[in-house]
Order: sequence, then C-alpha cells, then structure tokens
Amino acid sequence: MTTKPSALAHLKVLDLSRVLAGPWCTQMLADLGADVVKVERPGAGDDTRHWGPPFVKDADGNDTDQATYFTACNRNKRAITLDMAKPEGQALIRQMAAQSDILVENFKVGGLKVYGLDYESLKAINPRLIYCSVTGFGQNGPYAERAGYDLMIQAMSGMMSITGQADGTPGGGPMRVGVAVIDIFTGVYATSAILAAIEVRHRTGEGQHIDMALLDVGMAVLANQAAGFLNSGKVPERQGNTHPSLAPYQSFDTADGAVLLAIGNDGQFARFCEVAGHPEWAADARFASNTLRVQHRDALIPLMQAATRTRSTAQWIKSLEDKAVPCGPINDIGQAFADPQVQARGLVIKQPVAHINKAQAATKSIVSDALGNTAASMDTVSGASATISTVASPLRLTATPPVLRRPPPALGEHTDEVLAELGLSTADIAALRQRGVV
Repeated sequence: MTTKPSALAHLKVLDLSRVLAGPWCTQMLADLGADVVKVERPGAGDDTRHWGPPFVKDADGNDTDQATYFTACNRNKRAITLDMAKPEGQALIRQMAAQSDILVENFKVGGLKVYGLDYESLKAINPRLIYCSVTGFGQNGPYAERAGYDLMIQAMSGMMSITGQADGTPGGGPMRVGVAVIDIFTGVYATSAILAAIEVRHRTGEGQHIDMALLDVGMAVLANQAAGFLNSGKVPERQGNTHPSLAPYQSFDTADGAVLLAIGNDGQFARFCEVAGHPEWAADARFASNTLRVQHRDALIPLMQAATRTRSTAQWIKSLEDKAVPCGPINDIGQAFADPQVQARGLVIKQPVAHINKAQAATKSIVSDALGNTAASMDTVSGASATISTVASPLRLTATPPVLRRPPPALGEHTDEVLAELGLSTADIAALRQRGVV
C-alpha cells in the first residue's frame, strides 16, 4: 500500500475485455492508479472465473467457485455485470464510454458494431476516447474474422518451433511456453500504445483507435530469432536450453542437480575457467571468442559438463557469483517464491477478500426471489473472510508507484456503485436487475 499519488489516477478505463490479453493491459493501468470498471456477463462473468482448478480457498481452506486464474489479471478493478445484447445495456455502455478516457475490448472484428459500440460510434459521442481493440489477427487481412488464442499464435508464429528439445533427442518436438506469453506481451504492448495515445491526446485533444493483434505481437517477440531468419534466410531450430548465438549459455548438470550458466562475453568465460580449474580453456584457440565457442560448441560443452558434475549447484553459485559470472539455480515456482531476493522485492501481495461460494449465492438468490428483494446484489453479500495472493506489479516508480486498492472483484461486486455514479437511483437499478439487464 502506498500513500503517494498514483500516475494515472486522472484516467477512467472502461474494460470490455476478458480472459488474459485485455485484462492484463487494464490491470497494468489499474495498478498505476486508473479507475478501471470491468464489464462482465450477468450470471457468468469472465471465462477465467471458471478456468480451474485450482480455485481460490475460503477462510476455512475449502474451494470456492472462483478460479485462481481470474485473480492473475483483475486486481484493482471495479466489476459490474451488464447484458450489452439488450438495448438498455448498450445505452449504459455508451453513457460510461462518454465519461471514459480509455476503452479496451477483445470482441471479434465487428462484434461490437452490431450494438453500436464500435469505435466510430463511440467516437461520435466522445472524440477524446482512446479505443483499444485486441483480436487474434487484427482488424484487416484474410484471418481478421478468426478467433485467436495464445496457443494458436504460439504455433502459427513459429514460437513453438523454437521451443523445446531438438528433434531426435528425448522429448523432442514443438513445445508451448509454460505461460500464455503472447497474451501477456499483447497486454503490455497494448498498455504502451494506450499511454502513447494519451500523450498524443495532450497535443491534439483527440483520441484514436488502437488495433492490437496477437499474431502481430507473436511475430514481434521472436526478436533475435526473427532477425536471424530475415537476414540470413536460415530457419531457426529447437535446441533445448542452448542459445543459437551464445556459448556457453545453457544448463549444466551438477553433483546434485543443475546450474544455469549465462556467459555472454569472453571475460566471463575466462573467469569461469579459472574457477573451474581449467584456465587453459580460455587460451584454447577454439574457444577464444564467443563466435568460436559457438562454432566449437560440440567440443566445449562436454569438457564443461565433466567439470560441473564435480560440485553441487550451491557450490558453483557461491564460487561464481562474486566473480561476476552469471549463474543461478533452476527453480520450480515454489522455490522461486521462496528465494530471498524475490521476498526482499516484495513480489507477493496479500489482500483480504470476501468470497461468495456457490451455496451462499444460491441462498441469496432463493431468499431474494422469495422476498421480492430484487435490489439485492453481489456487493451486499459476503462470505467467509479469506486472503487472495497475487504477484506485485514489477513497475517501480519512485514518485508515483503502483497502488494497491482492491482485490480481484467478485462478479458484479460494484454494479450498484458504478450505476449510481451514472445517476441511476436505487429503484432504477432494481428495475434493470429485474429485467436482466444487470
């Protein structure tokens, strides 16, 4: 928690996105202080609320019906439920868009136009609106109308073709990255584009449409692998934990496990050789430069592997880290969060939250129907107090650091609050709820 002013507290964001890429972007904006209102389908909500196991635990340690996936990208937001397929729902979206600085959506191309909620329609209401569309393949091209998911893009972009063990080795074959990196990178790129559009608006007074495509991002983050292919014509291949342009830059077996060496220059290599007790390697004509080490990788790596097996992982790290030779353990995620540096940086945050489990939600619904209490809402029903843990924002601004205001919200938790800010009365909101609009 910080008491310092937040960077984006002056901005209002209307979040019509779901799953990961769009919500990752809007959580970044929310962490920086923007007021983000997340709009979800009544009764169902964001798909990731149901993508479990694992599920969030209540105070008694029992599973709730809230998947942990949702908590990864929806912190610091207010959540409302609204059916935008209904004209009244569309009118409320337009009213919110008129008062917003930014709108983020990830509907299929043209999906919101049928509701009059596309960029051109909302631009007429609010010319200052920055409207960010996130799709699989962008707003134009032969694949524009296709749905796109991270795994598809990892496959289509070539990412999987360079990830995993080489063909002909145990476990060889294309492999997806362990998290949805294309979605996450798309969210980060979208945030950058939005902040750039805000800067432009300072000069022009006008918003603009941002067209973010997972495929575009997937191709962009191929980085050096793409550059190598484009300028040499040689298609990169999978090579496990080794690097196509650096050596030694990989994992090595130790006496009790493995150590990762990331040697990026000749000085680091020479210092490793001294510690390993083989200074002659650095003087060997085959290994005198990085380029030569890459060319003679097949000769170098077995020599190093024989040496690394003589000491434990901890011994190698202790002997190399003060010699400025980049190295480290290969942790599982539990070990990573237990690491003293991760803990010193405060990368885990815990927030108290009241969960609604299935039994409570059902009871609320039955009681509300029986009493005719149509004004009852999710934000008036609380379950057992529990704690949600999320990974802290890695953005460290000294003057305007990220804020920690709200845990990932319950479905529709802030519906009454947000609609009241639009000028609707309690009776108005109750009527909308009775008609299934919210």
